[in-house]
Amino acid sequence: MERAQETIEEHSKHSDAWARGVAVLVSILAVALAMTEVGEKAAQNSYLTHHVALSNDWAFYQAKNVRAVVRLSEADVLASLPNAQDPAIQTRIKAANDSAARMRDDPEGGEGMKQIAVTAREREAERDEAFHRYHNYEYTVGALEIAIVLASVSVVTRIRALTLGAAAIGVAAAAAAHGIAANLF
Repeated sequence: MERAQETIEEHSKHSDAWARGVAVLVSILAVALAMTEVGEKAAQNSYLTHHVALSNDWAFYQAKNVRAVVRLSEADVLASLPNAQDPAIQTRIKAANDSAARMRDDPEGGEGMKQIAVTAREREAERDEAFHRYHNYEYTVGALEIAIVLASVSVVTRIRALTLGAAAIGVAAAAAAHGIAANLF
């Protein structure tokens, strides 16, 4: 009985230092996880912000298109009138055509369909980049969570290879998170 007690005490001395080391590893992984989740939420917010702005741009584009079609229809109706050659009607036809042309392309005001489409395509690229960054953060968060589970299991099972695996996954995930964040600046 004494020998068993001595073996347990001796084993506890050696494993306590190891268990404390694993506890520190889990703490470091948890900090990395928390910081990565902050980046993930920022990327998600950026994606949503760009997506809403992009939706607004395309809605504005569609509204301009409808208004241009209405003005062109107005010009067609006026041109089909029996007294279409009347100077007052010709002035209205010209104004309707000019208005439709301005809605399609307005380089001075910057709010023609052509300019809106350019802005929308730029926002699409920004939105897609934010979406890509968000998914990369999701993968990194998942890897850090797996690393924490492996480290926790290694304490219970006393399998040190799990600790090394957890540390390796944690380092790789932290490096990936750092790389994602570094691409922002």
